[in-house]
Amino acid sequence: MSVPVLEARRIVKSFGGVRALRGVSLAVHAGEVLAVIGENGAGKSTLMKILAGVQGPDTGELIIDGQVRAIRSVQEALSLGIALIHQELNLAETLDVGANIYLGREPQRMGWIDSGRINRESRVVLEQVGLAVSPETLVSELTIGQQQLVEIAKALSVKARVLIMDEPTSSLSGYEAQNLLRLIRELRSRGVAIVYISHRLGEVHGLADRVEVLRDGENAGQLSGGEISHPAMVRLMVGRELSQFYPHKVHPSGAPVLEVEGLRTRAHPRHAVNFQVRAGEVVGMAGLVGAGRTEVLEALFGITPALAGAVRVDGRALAAESPRAAMDAGLALVPEDRKHDGLVLEMGVRENISLATLHRDQRRGFLNRQQERALCEEMVGAMRIKTPNAEQPVQFLSGGNQQKVVIGKWLATRPRVLLLDEPTRGVDIGAKQEIYLLMEELASKGVAVLFVSSDLEEILGMSDRVLVLHEGRLAGELSRGELSEEAVMHLATGAGPRVSHPVPVS
Repeated sequence: MSVPVLEARRIVKSFGGVRALRGVSLAVHAGEVLAVIGENGAGKSTLMKILAGVQGPDTGELIIDGQVRAIRSVQEALSLGIALIHQELNLAETLDVGANIYLGREPQRMGWIDSGRINRESRVVLEQVGLAVSPETLVSELTIGQQQLVEIAKALSVKARVLIMDEPTSSLSGYEAQNLLRLIRELRSRGVAIVYISHRLGEVHGLADRVEVLRDGENAGQLSGGEISHPAMVRLMVGRELSQFYPHKVHPSGAPVLEVEGLRTRAHPRHAVNFQVRAGEVVGMAGLVGAGRTEVLEALFGITPALAGAVRVDGRALAAESPRAAMDAGLALVPEDRKHDGLVLEMGVRENISLATLHRDQRRGFLNRQQERALCEEMVGAMRIKTPNAEQPVQFLSGGNQQKVVIGKWLATRPRVLLLDEPTRGVDIGAKQEIYLLMEELASKGVAVLFVSSDLEEILGMSDRVLVLHEGRLAGELSRGELSEEAVMHLATGAGPRVSHPVPVS
């Protein structure tokens, strides 16, 4: 094989007393998609930041086209043709598309920014990525998927030979994700080297030429060609076989805990939704983007009060005009966007875990610090949160551990009904299974669990029943024996119930 366009050898990186990388090596060639996978905390993002000049290694070498090079800044990396697209998009929404593409390196003419040249050259790279918008369009007017394409256009404008993509499809709809994957394949055919980080193993299987697996800051193994399979990737990531990834067992269900009648949300005011969730039941809610799943959960929890309808918890009417009313009734909601809605990123683990119980754990109007510390210790242990200490700001935790903090915060309220909106989005495969086991444990104790997920495999694997929404209405309900991908998608696309031959879910 040819000389790698980019190679890392024996990279070591520590933060304080925590060693994030322990002698990691990898190489990527022109015209190749190299997927880098591993559990949260395995060192993937740290390694990518070192490759892109965001951080420097403690020891180790970076080799470009066979020559050892020191990459001391993002600008140096860009000059060498290495561009990093972060999971959290790094665009100025108040500027237009062209200004973002050339931000920080604007061409000038007679001492003034050459806007004409920016527009001309931006059109070329926008056409290359298949984004049919004017360079003068404000970034704030674009969808997340379109903004992702602007980031790629920005990288192409600096003639990037190595494109590093960190969870590029995590916030995209299915349609946008497929468009992005098509673009990646096209860039590969043009000779661009792609380093692709993703927790979505199905994407990795269909896209990658090679897979590099990291575990605990070290190389765990490599797969290529026909070796790339879901079981092989899982085995290398977690160091063991996951013979039953979805641990769901049907528990005897009790009386209805959550009853919803005639619920009309502000997003879909013409459609009333009716359903119930029983004690010990795990009910999945499926549907396409825009079907109204999140809106139902937010209406139940009082974030966006419903226009009409009745909600009962354990037979008692709930006037969920606020989250406090919902919490007092025994509801808890783990939101879809943990960083924006679930956490105060600058605060520590202890403070975040106690947020939902501040009104309960008080002594004469003051926070009971002893109770707060005990609660934090309990939840860190129960959720297996990996943190140096309870005061660690949650912004420095991995995505999976951040999600565990959010869930722990709500479990501290001892809920009767747990509402989960995309509970495993952006977390690694090991953290996913821990969340599934937690859902199982709660159901076994009689908690009613209602969860929204865009991952059909997750819906099929973890649900006793599935409620399928289409454009704000309940298109149908499937029992566990009726569950299949075909049956769910038939309802989700508005085709209505149909007679099918589902594949049994074990």
